[in-house]
Amino acid sequence: MAVESPYTSEDLTSLGLSQERLPRHIAIIMDGNGRWAQSRGLPRIEGHRRGVHSVRAIVEECARLGLDQLTLYCFSSENWKRPRPELDLLMSLLQRYVVAERDEIMRQDIQFQTIGRTDRLSQKILAEVNKTVEMSRDNPGMRLCLALDYGARDELVTAVRGIAEKVRSGEMNVDEIEEGTVSQHLYTAQMPDPDLVIRTAGEMRISNFLLWQISYAELWVTETLWPDFRQSELMTALQDYAARDRRFGGLNS
Repeated sequence: MAVESPYTSEDLTSLGLSQERLPRHIAIIMDGNGRWAQSRGLPRIEGHRRGVHSVRAIVEECARLGLDQLTLYCFSSENWKRPRPELDLLMSLLQRYVVAERDEIMRQDIQFQTIGRTDRLSQKILAEVNKTVEMSRDNPGMRLCLALDYGARDELVTAVRGIAEKVRSGEMNVDEIEEGTVSQHLYTAQMPDPDLVIRTAGEMRISNFLLWQISYAELWVTETLWPDFRQSELMTALQDYAARDRRFGGLNS
């Protein structure tokens, strides 16, 4: 799907990388915005504002590398438990991002998509999100996927209900259900599974993120807080990924 990378083979070699050893799909759990702000004596909302700069930098770098997809865990279904002022700011930042970045998304031929529930987002925000999705639908470059009001358990429950309804209606037989059936009923149907999952802020947990899809993904955790995460950290993750031996349960000769 992605357009050809502007990085030459020599560029990648100088970074200790090669096109063949790059992940095609990176998923990132962006953590540490609040801690970044509090450690500087700032309100938590300042960490979220600064985190948008990291989003912009990493999206641009992944597009330059020619990746197929970058998925960012922006807002989980559990995040609704946060204080109302923080929720209001997060929603405002989301709306501003999808509007402000449209020109850049189109310039870089990025295809913008989202996964997660939409019924709890305001109609105003949803309209702006959908506008960016529609504008970029035919772009040939990297897919940028934002996980919004997303929870993997909820996604799996929704998939099971969809499959059960098809069985009940006679559209599908129970014996026909296999792994591919489940995959095609997830929010991520038609998307490749992530090869690499990055988590910032040193937290060693998945946090209900893409539980089905990351079964064989490589995990990479950094102590760096998300507002400080930039290209150098991304390159370190990619170098570590390239050095790993991915066997998918088998043995390499």
